Amino acid sequence: MRELKVDLGERSYPIYIGEGLLQEASSYFLKHGTSVRSPLMIVTDEYVAGHHLQALENSLKAGGFQVASAVVPSGESSKSLSMLEELVTKALEAGLDRKSTIVALGGGVVGDLAGFVAASYMRGIKFVQVPTTILAHDSSVGGKVAVNHPLAKNIIGAFYQPEFVLYDLNTLQTLPPRDVSAGLSEVVKHGLIWDSEFTDWCDANADKLLALEPDALGYALYKGSSVKAAVVSQDERENDLRAILNLGHTIGHALEAVAGYGEMLHGEAISIGMIGSAKLGLRYGAPEEVYTTTKQVLAKCGLPVKLPEHFDVDAIMKAMMHDKKFMENTMTFIVPTAIGKVEIKKDVPAAWVREIVEQLKLEA
Repeated sequence: MRELKVDLGERSYPIYIGEGLLQEASSYFLKHGTSVRSPLMIVTDEYVAGHHLQALENSLKAGGFQVASAVVPSGESSKSLSMLEELVTKALEAGLDRKSTIVALGGGVVGDLAGFVAASYMRGIKFVQVPTTILAHDSSVGGKVAVNHPLAKNIIGAFYQPEFVLYDLNTLQTLPPRDVSAGLSEVVKHGLIWDSEFTDWCDANADKLLALEPDALGYALYKGSSVKAAVVSQDERENDLRAILNLGHTIGHALEAVAGYGEMLHGEAISIGMIGSAKLGLRYGAPEEVYTTTKQVLAKCGLPVKLPEHFDVDAIMKAMMHDKKFMENTMTFIVPTAIGKVEIKKDVPAAWVREIVEQLKLEA
């Protein structure tokens, strides 16, 4: 079992990464002072519930906890205000009080949604992340919680840190292949923004990661989470440095919005977005290897590197203008300058971005 710390002073918390942690869950909850007198509520989705909900419920009940569960539809469409209201209703019906805990069992959608329920219920109750996807090694760390608006992703949300993150690698064995690839997008991203050696490692070990080999997977998730923890510890509320974690996300979030939060998985959209950022890097003078290496490692991980032809460029640009990073006809982009290094550019001309989005349809 590997352990990391997100260092945020009084809000610091650990990340536990290992095999078989779901069966030991109650010991971690007890260790962190979770109330056994107040009920807790597990939030999960239909897919995860069929594989892992009972194991977590059984462990927590064996530890003396009062457990309620709420199951939401799988997919990005559950990150909505209507689902938030439904979960608050379930929390009230289950008798959750100020000392209760919300437990997010699932991927990024469940983590974001359940975290926002915890942040807003009774003005904030405890929250624990139990990620079950590769992608969630990123989303479960750092305290960003949110729901979507039809016009913009994650536009309604908060910064709200969990008590701890419990990452059982065994849960990843039930992931569909497409979700495995999509999750690796954020793993690769952490190398591209922070660690060139880790990027090389991902390139060399892509086959092992796609095959979910435990040793390779455990190492990759530890390294990726380490980068996220280091960045968040220095800049919790994205005043400056934390923005580098958004590599590929400005274009990626727009693609998700245009696709209606269904056609394209988050990691797939971010992959295409990172190709766009690499192309933007070339405009700012980055070496050619920034583009070629980014494209190579993402493709090896089974991720798309080309924008589907039917995506409307006008719609994508309009979606980007609703992004929190758009101001006065310029955009803020995370632009790579080398593998493992990026810069925050706050005045990228929208015309450049449009040209790059158009070029993304022409990728080989």
